[in-house]
Amino acid sequence: MEFMGYRRPYGRVGVRNHVLVMPGVGCADVAARRLAAAVPGVVYLANGNGCGQSHHDAQLTLEILSGLLANANVYGALIVGLGCEMLGEQQYRQALAAKAPGKPLHYVGIQEQGGLERSVKAGIPLLRELLQQAQDCRRTACDISELLLGLECGGSDPTSGLSANPVMGALSDRLVDAGGTTVISETVEAIGAEQLLRERGATAAIGSRIYNTILDRDRAIRGCGEDVRSTNPSPGNVRSGLSTLEEKSLGCIIKSGTRPLNGCYSAGQLIEARGALFMDSGSYDPISVTAKIAGGCQLVVFSTGMGNPIGSAVAPVLKITGNHLTYQRMPDMLDFDSSGNLRGQKSVAQLADELLQLIVGVCNGRQTMAELNGADIVGLDQHHMYP
Repeated sequence: MEFMGYRRPYGRVGVRNHVLVMPGVGCADVAARRLAAAVPGVVYLANGNGCGQSHHDAQLTLEILSGLLANANVYGALIVGLGCEMLGEQQYRQALAAKAPGKPLHYVGIQEQGGLERSVKAGIPLLRELLQQAQDCRRTACDISELLLGLECGGSDPTSGLSANPVMGALSDRLVDAGGTTVISETVEAIGAEQLLRERGATAAIGSRIYNTILDRDRAIRGCGEDVRSTNPSPGNVRSGLSTLEEKSLGCIIKSGTRPLNGCYSAGQLIEARGALFMDSGSYDPISVTAKIAGGCQLVVFSTGMGNPIGSAVAPVLKITGNHLTYQRMPDMLDFDSSGNLRGQKSVAQLADELLQLIVGVCNGRQTMAELNGADIVGLDQHHMYP
């Protein structure tokens, strides 16, 4: 199976061809927004961080943001900095070069330019140049094995664990068997299912690392005087019928399928393994989605029983629901209805095949509802010990 993607010089394939403008620090946000408004076709990437952080948080911010810029869906980018922040031009250039060598990156500093207006004036021709270069890129045939697919769930109800997530699990198995890669994260939402994930480790070492990562997160939260079970499941999860974190976790991990887990990655770490993978991230949906895309996922499939409109500025986020009523009530947020297995109309296998065909269409350029809605939230996992 093939899709039409953008082959990058550093060996990865994109399904979109974005030119980004991003504030390198929150203080430069107004200039970056003005540039995005001044140059049609440019995608604005939010960032409220970049200074005043602990060393750990600053490094995590750099890991996530450089990963988003390095994603193969991005042709090139302009960073707008201030001039006195922790994460400056050299830090971004070095981090990006390590992940995507040769990717076009421009930088404008507000203090160096002498104010907002001069910075915007300096950035406009740089963005136009990047857009022109990006327009010269052409889609070429790429094997489905080159797809890195993020698997996410949020706003879950019982149909997520009974329909949408099992369909995603069957999809994951199909993609892995074809040589591709799937990634689950949301470490907190694996608590109670850590033994099952350990048993799926491709090696004992991988299984133990996943198991310990999950237990360490639970212990870290308890060490802060909190119990994650008091906030997860969320109020909406509980109202919809999910009663415990363990119950939610069992439904959550089904979306990873049944194949051996070939790796355990930190949040936003560049993904280099293939097959089914686990990434250590927070459970808040924007954080988890962003971490996987920063790791290299070109597309995310996101299941939601109650409905959730979030997307990403970098990668398409395709929404699937197992709740037929939700699909009928929220057609402007959802892309795929998997409830046919609950109504006896289709098997999980049939639905997985249909979902895979839809994914190929999205890879080829079909826009998801999140893209059409301009849903481009970015979540940075600060204080990573928290969910």
